[in-house]
Amino acid sequence: MIEHTAFSTLRANLRGLQVTDLCGRVQSLGGLGLLAAGLGAEARLGAHVEVAGKTRGEIVALDRGGASVLPFGTWDGIAVNDEVRLLGTDGTLYPDPSWVGRTLDAFGTPLDGAALPQGPRAYPARATPPNAFQRRQTGAKLESGIKAIDVFVPLCRGQRLGVFAGSGVGKSTLMAMFARQINADVIVIGLVGERGREVQDFITRDLGPEGMARTVLVVATSDQPPLTRRQAAWTATAIAEYLRDQGRQVLLMIDSVTRFAMAQREIGLSAGEPPTTRGYTPTVFAELPRLLERSGPGQSGQGDITAIYTILVDGDDHNEPIADTVRGILDGHVILDRQIAETGRYPAIDVAKSVSRALPHCHTTAELAIMTAARRALSTAANVEDLVRIGAYRAGSDPATDAAIRFATLADSFLQQGRTDRQGSEISFATLYGLLTESGLPLSPEELSGGQETADHAPD
Repeated sequence: MIEHTAFSTLRANLRGLQVTDLCGRVQSLGGLGLLAAGLGAEARLGAHVEVAGKTRGEIVALDRGGASVLPFGTWDGIAVNDEVRLLGTDGTLYPDPSWVGRTLDAFGTPLDGAALPQGPRAYPARATPPNAFQRRQTGAKLESGIKAIDVFVPLCRGQRLGVFAGSGVGKSTLMAMFARQINADVIVIGLVGERGREVQDFITRDLGPEGMARTVLVVATSDQPPLTRRQAAWTATAIAEYLRDQGRQVLLMIDSVTRFAMAQREIGLSAGEPPTTRGYTPTVFAELPRLLERSGPGQSGQGDITAIYTILVDGDDHNEPIADTVRGILDGHVILDRQIAETGRYPAIDVAKSVSRALPHCHTTAELAIMTAARRALSTAANVEDLVRIGAYRAGSDPATDAAIRFATLADSFLQQGRTDRQGSEISFATLYGLLTESGLPLSPEELSGGQETADHAPD
């Protein structure tokens, strides 16, 4: 192990050697942006530079006047005419299996200060998504242990699911439940723009020792510059790609895509892009699919990246630009509802509005029949909820509606689940079937065996 670490350190030092030494000078400086002149034709969009020997930055725009640079830190202490040196690195990673169980920053540097072995193969942080034709189909169903997910919004290997919610509705808690309970070989979590005080809470309270033992955690806190926050999402995805190439089943979770988009908006505005919808720049809508399409099923001989992304909806508006764009890219969405959370039911999943595009093949025929009957009953109860509240609907007016109301009351308790509770999908479906029968909505043998037509596809 000592020899491996020493060789890894030597290899990392050799990679850090400068092949060229191209330097320019700071021409102007203002706000987040810095204009560097004299780097010549070797300057490339996305290349990294070092200013005054202490602050790293990235070239975000180029013109005849020079290169526009944004910092990975701050420009404190930088002055006009300071040296700008072009670096030979653009955030490329060299992942190693020993990274599992570690907490890293946005550039793959360990936050605990201990040595981190480097692997032999380079993985660019900003990679191109795999060829669509070479990918396998999504695989078998993954057990999450979360009743509402396993029954109503099932997740398959290689699927990409979005968790949409406003602030304080339970996104982080649901992510922690996924991390502790889902059936995956290894987990990669990217905390993008997270509150600094919550990082240790997430590690010790939400993940725990067992969860952290199979997790790579990449952290960029909210106080860090937009380039660093964006880099954290790329780094987490690159590490997941490495583990996928090792044949492992990977769960990638990024919290949140909205903060990634906000970081890209700040970068775009600083680079001179025009603001569009709600101030988001065009590159935001170009970068989102480039990030999200990197996850999914692997090629033959590889594992899969099953991905869960959180989306912080602005003002609880689920049709705001980022939520609307991401929903159209992903393979399903889970809606967390503030009104449900205010009743004390967690996770606050709105079953009627949540969709998995893994259906119907993710469920057996009997499971699909039970789920469809439960959805239908919950929808019926929701339609008459206001009438019941004001007394415009009286029990006995319609037997089917009465049964649906009884089922909705029972289902509310069924959908309640503690953060450390886990329940297999077989028990969940059996329990739900019992609730349907108890409510007066029994399923016939023909329905359970597929004799009666059920929903044959999930909505787009």
